[in-house]
Amino acid sequence: MTSTPDDLSAALDLPIVRAAVEQFLHEFLTAKERTAAQHGLPPTAARSLRSFLDAGGKRLRPLLCAIGWYAAGSRGPLPEAVVRTASALEVFHAFALIHDDVMDRSETRRGRPTVHRAFALRYADRTPDATAEHLGTGAAILVGDLALCWSDELLHTAGIAADRLEAVRRLSDLMREEVMYGQYLDLLAPTTPAHDIRTPLTVIRYKTAKYTCERPLHIGAALAGAGPTVLRACTAFALPLGEAFQLRDDLLGVFGEPDRTGKSRLDDLREGKRTVLLALTHQRANPSQLETLREFVGCPALTDHDADRVRAVIVETGARDEAERMIRHRHDRAQRTLDRAPFPPSAVQALRHIAHRATHRDL
Repeated sequence: MTSTPDDLSAALDLPIVRAAVEQFLHEFLTAKERTAAQHGLPPTAARSLRSFLDAGGKRLRPLLCAIGWYAAGSRGPLPEAVVRTASALEVFHAFALIHDDVMDRSETRRGRPTVHRAFALRYADRTPDATAEHLGTGAAILVGDLALCWSDELLHTAGIAADRLEAVRRLSDLMREEVMYGQYLDLLAPTTPAHDIRTPLTVIRYKTAKYTCERPLHIGAALAGAGPTVLRACTAFALPLGEAFQLRDDLLGVFGEPDRTGKSRLDDLREGKRTVLLALTHQRANPSQLETLREFVGCPALTDHDADRVRAVIVETGARDEAERMIRHRHDRAQRTLDRAPFPPSAVQALRHIAHRATHRDL
């Protein structure tokens, strides 16, 4: 029976897509935990990854992968190959986040202790503090490595048609390479001048825009055998959206409420993270404001009161307003590309919804 537009609209129900991916991930990692126990191996590795994923997350990459499949003209319920591939993207993302938290020395993620902190707390009453911290870091790196291995397993066992597997694997390899370069540039960003805006924009392009938005859309479209026209349309939408998404995330990292965002609003300032927001602030700050930034940004002992002084400088210089303008500009550009994109109406509607949710998150 041929699907009607209403059938496609029902199939492209984003909460249903998200639920399918989450159920698959939970079952996959529960099975990994059980298998480890059966072989006398520590089930805590799989259990910690399952707990990390069960804690939440936007599931943006799996959703975009599924939308990409529909954008290329597919109809009907998502086949298992798409669900497994979308799940592989989320498991890879878990790997990236766990390692990112180690590098950033982050304390919380999604309202819970980060994986390395959770392991450190687990061993805190058995070993000296320094040893517990070392164990926590090492365990988190290994759990992240397992996530990387399992994302490969999911992709390789997804049952992708042979004539499409090569394109999907090529795009997946590109995505991984790009995000590693983005992370590397982010790691080296503190060696650049504080007012340099080019470096954080490049980091955003590779660590977020391409990794979070463009490649998941491409991979989903490639699963459906998409040609160059569809892939170019995906890029035109995804890159400005991904940049807007990260600009919003950077604002949330400084001005967000932890009970809403699930993460500290001190971590980025304590780390001295080189964001577009802080680069704009340094560009516009007067000598007195620059002194405040030099004193508190990057200070490991930063207090809430100190952070409020930095936030005041960000607002007074107009950097916050400029970041909001950049978000609006990129969001509007992404939305305009959908006016001429060769996607089915339901895919366009889903992408418009994603664009709004990604850029209008509450502070």
